[in-house]
Amino acid sequence: MFYKDERLALFIDGSNLYAAAKSLGFDIDYKLLRSEFMRRGKLLRAFYYTALLENDDYSPIRPLVDWLHYNGYSMVTKPAKEYTDSMGRRKVKGNMDIELAVNALELAPHVDHMVIFSGDGDFRPLVESLQRQGVRVSVVSTIRSQPPMISDDLRRQVDNFIELDDLRDVIGRPPRDPIPEPAQASTTNE
Repeated sequence: MFYKDERLALFIDGSNLYAAAKSLGFDIDYKLLRSEFMRRGKLLRAFYYTALLENDDYSPIRPLVDWLHYNGYSMVTKPAKEYTDSMGRRKVKGNMDIELAVNALELAPHVDHMVIFSGDGDFRPLVESLQRQGVRVSVVSTIRSQPPMISDDLRRQVDNFIELDDLRDVIGRPPRDPIPEPAQASTTNE
């Protein structure tokens, strides 16, 4: 469903893609992902959207954000908002939907095909608008997880649905095992 001469742009909803890949049991190799879509067409831009916790001394996503920034991705970040819900649990909110939609609409006159890495049904009106402007839209997500990670409305609207699990051998790598904690030294005397 790709043409070699078409101008492509990728829009990656970082948290959504991470959750979809994790539900399928693999991690994304972003170098391979970018290479794969460069092979499929003329890749103009690859955007990656994520919210970052500003007040944490170390954010686990920071090394990925830095690597993507230095390796051809256009990073779109904003501070995540921390709050406590009614049950007293710490929650983090960092929705990037508006930023993704605005960038896609701005870039629409310059591309032939957009690939959105998200299954969020909130993107259905965006896809409809892009299509009215003559842009073909593909979505990468999964229906093979429980529950499926793509909204049925979004899947029906797009020109092409790409099953993330089908890309596993092309853009995936096995998940990293957590680093084991050092063994506790025995303090018993014999």
